[in-house]
Amino acid sequence: MSKKEKNTAPTQEEKTEAEVTVEEEKKEPTLEDQLQDAKDQLLRTAAEYANFRARSAKEKEQTYSNAKGNVVADILPSIDNLERALSQESADYESLKKGVQMTMDSLMAALEKMGVTAFGEVGDKFDPNYHNAVMHIEDDSLEENVITDVFQKGYKINDRVIRPAMVKTAN
Repeated sequence: MSKKEKNTAPTQEEKTEAEVTVEEEKKEPTLEDQLQDAKDQLLRTAAEYANFRARSAKEKEQTYSNAKGNVVADILPSIDNLERALSQESADYESLKKGVQMTMDSLMAALEKMGVTAFGEVGDKFDPNYHNAVMHIEDDSLEENVITDVFQKGYKINDRVIRPAMVKTAN
């Protein structure tokens, strides 16, 4: 072999480096590959989000349904007591009144268990956030903005008013 042939022919080392460079070029993702990967990732993210929304809606509905069931379960004993009281034919007024009072107490206990409290008592200070004044009287013997009569008690859960108290105020 002449020197020219020897110089022009690639050596084993050069061949290996060339093959490595070609393989590296093949491994490097093209712009289309990167775009396809981004599209796949976006589709997976969109599918995960859709599944999350569906799962959240289902959990919300189950929570709401469970809460309603718990409320009904707490009130059912009072309904049973009312049915028993109404089925008694030989009951006198006092025993009927006692049964209704016991039923009222059990209903209030069930409401307290759920965090519901009643408000609006005679003598309380009028607060427009909690009371609805439907009548007003002028009486110099009473303080200003004091509740004189309660027509309907108000109820709240924690600080959220469910129903304002319907009251009569003075001055």
